[in-house]
Amino acid sequence: MKMRATVLVCIAALAGSGTGSTLAQNYPVKPVRIVVPQAPGAQSDLFARMLGQKMSESLGQPVVNDPRPGAGGAVGAEVGARAAPDGYTLLMGTNSTHGANPALYAKLPYDAVRDFAPISLTVGMPYVLSVHPSIPAANVKQLIAFAKSRPGQLNYASAGNGSTHQLCAELFKSMGRLNIIHVPYKGGPPATAATIGGEVSMLFNTVGSVHPNIKSGRLKALGVAAPKRSGALPEVPTMAEAGLSGFEVMSWFGLLAPAGTPRPIVSRLNAETIKAMGTPEMKSAAAAAGAENISGSPEQFADHIKSEIARFGTIARTAGIKLD
Repeated sequence: MKMRATVLVCIAALAGSGTGSTLAQNYPVKPVRIVVPQAPGAQSDLFARMLGQKMSESLGQPVVNDPRPGAGGAVGAEVGARAAPDGYTLLMGTNSTHGANPALYAKLPYDAVRDFAPISLTVGMPYVLSVHPSIPAANVKQLIAFAKSRPGQLNYASAGNGSTHQLCAELFKSMGRLNIIHVPYKGGPPATAATIGGEVSMLFNTVGSVHPNIKSGRLKALGVAAPKRSGALPEVPTMAEAGLSGFEVMSWFGLLAPAGTPRPIVSRLNAETIKAMGTPEMKSAAAAAGAENISGSPEQFADHIKSEIARFGTIARTAGIKLD
């Protein structure tokens, strides 16, 4: 009887394996939707469109965008979380939806870990510390010394309360033991414009967002919040090189499916994402945005989400930032 039970278990396992393999081979049989938690024309939307186009060539079905902006990405993330777990609705998650938001909001309409099956990260865009050209600092150390000599007199711009821009600057404040004032704006472009215009002293924004203004001299870049220098700004040292070891913050995008999506489908989508990210077109688009390919396994993405939530949580608690 014991041997018969063992045989039956093995047969069941093989049958399950065969079903999963068939499921992956047949998928997809209809268009795939990528929910983007930002407005049409946003960087994540444009990038998702390019990625979807490349993936559709291999999948044999259209991969279309569905922008769902609102509530710092929570609207779109909820749509992705509540979709049927069949591989036909995906979410282009971001450092906000799966990093900052869980650390800042007491209540969210989704759980960034339990409600999703990570597929793969796609690109990462490091933040860079820029100052108005009138600030007499040629590097991060000089800026810290200048700010300390004028406590409460310097300020920084952000894309709004709870934005990664703010969290990045608050980390700088904490590590540098600085007293600088937060000035929130309604988005990254107004914050950048305010810094260029001299309304504020400094800001953290993604390399791709401020690269043209740095090259034109309208902003002065002092440090990149990445483990290595940016290919778009090779002359700008990392924050670690400037003396702030471990100062790494980046904007990132990554594909997720609803929790419960069959593993064979997740594996297929992971392979297709990595393949698409390796094409010359996607490499060129990433380089133009000051980004780098960080695609990898679902497990790596899952670990990344957990570490981002923990890290942003520490920054938010230290700065006393909490959103309702």
